[in-house]
Parts: sequence; C-alpha cells; structure tokens
Amino acid sequence: MLERELETARSLAFEASKLILGYYAGEIVAEEKLGADQKSEPVTAADRAASCLIVDGLSKAFPDDAILSEEDIGENLEWTHSKRTWIIDPIDGTAGFIKHEDDFAIQIGLTDNGKPVVGVVHLPAFGITYEAALGSGAFVVENGARKRLTVRDVSDPSEMRVALSRNHFSPRMNILIEHFHFASAVQRGSVGLKMGLIAAQGSDVYIHLSSRTKLWDTCAPQVILEEAGGTLTDIYGEPLVYDTPELSNLNGIVACGSAGHARIIQGLQPLLRTLGKAERAV
Repeated sequence: MLERELETARSLAFEASKLILGYYAGEIVAEEKLGADQKSEPVTAADRAASCLIVDGLSKAFPDDAILSEEDIGENLEWTHSKRTWIIDPIDGTAGFIKHEDDFAIQIGLTDNGKPVVGVVHLPAFGITYEAALGSGAFVVENGARKRLTVRDVSDPSEMRVALSRNHFSPRMNILIEHFHFASAVQRGSVGLKMGLIAAQGSDVYIHLSSRTKLWDTCAPQVILEEAGGTLTDIYGEPLVYDTPELSNLNGIVACGSAGHARIIQGLQPLLRTLGKAERAV
C-alpha cells in the first residue's frame, strides 16, 4: 500500500547521496547555526543542497503532504495539522560528515496521523540502505541484495551490545554501562545508523538520555526498527510524538529489540532519579 512512497523516498535518497558524496570528496566548510533547541550545531552546504533536492522531489510527488526538514522547518507548523508529513534529515551525523568519518546518513520518513509509516536511512559512504514500510517488514539493501531484517532475540541487558554516540558521547553513558553490565559497546555516528545496527543484529540497544535528538533524527529509523521487531520510546517508556510543535525528543530515546525493551525501561528508572530526571518533561 505504501510502495510508491517507499520507492520515491529511496530514489530521492540515492540522488541526494550522489550530491553529498560530491561535497564529501573535497574540503568541507562547516558553519554554525542555531538549532531547533536554540543550541549551536554545525551545518554545511551539503546539508542545505540535499534538503532542497529531497524537499523539491517530495513536493512534486506528493503535493498534498506536509514536509518538515531540519534545514527547512517553515513557520506555520504545517506538520502539526497535516494527516501525512514527510520528516527529513538530509545529513544525520553532520559532525561525522565534516570529519570525514563516514558515519552519516540521509533519512527520509513519512508519518500518517503522527505515526511513522515509511522510513529510508541511506548511508552514502557505505552504500547501505535500511528501509521499511508499515506492515511490509524492514530490509537492508547492500551491493544490490535486499535482505529482511529481524532484531536479535535477547532480553537480558547483560547479554546486550550497546550502541553509543561517537561525536556526542556523554560521561553519563559510562554510568549506564556499569549499571546494566552491558556485554559490549560500540561507538558510531548517526542516530539512524545506530538504529539500523539494532535492526541488523549488529547491536541490541541504544539509549540517548538528553533532549538533543529531534523528530527528523528518529522518524525514519523508528519504522525500520519496529518493522524489524524492535521498539522505540522515550526513556520513560512513552511513545514518541511527531505531530507536535516541539521538535526535540525532550525525554530522550530508548531503542531496543522488543524482547528486552521493558527491562531496559524498568532498569533505567532508579538511575534516572539519581541523575535528576525522575520527572518526565511535557
């Protein structure tokens, strides 16, 4: 039912990938911008050019849908009152892109009544694409082969491999690792890449305690993770909301296979009180 939407998102991600890799082959000039949370963050000409390409393509293909891009937020809160909204991060992991670390992704997601229903996460430097449509499963496409994704069936945190942020690592994560006694840890860039790893059994859990992730960081990855058998919520176990004027995921995120998600949420609660996060932001 969502084949055309998925194909369009995939095609635009591939087009944007070629454009972005052109910038990536040369010297990347980084600027500073004021983000949606009023904090400074990097941006490049590649971010803006990729956003224009994707937004234009989606506008032509689906003129009745709202569009929200990190680089083109608009002023009328269109995504809060539209039935369907495309949510785009033209380069998720800009910090890694600037450093030529390869861990960056193009993320194109579609929501229907506030729920993610289509997601494409393309990794230009690796030629890997994670994709999903609601009810049709999640897949990874690499070297022309399309393989179905299923999260690893693990419920004990001590058997889980945790994915950590490469460029935004917080010392609080060391407390989390010790608290849960995770089996191992891997540091990678891009929210979408880390959730793709969980879907592809390369990791098992990703926890981001702060409010720094935005709607465009999680929309496309969420449907991919969920179609692979995983769960994405905030750190209190509540669902993420996409048809809201608040662009930040104020209460952090927890991505995990469904078999172990509840234990992670339960185990987090006493730690959150210690860290001064006992109350959920609204």
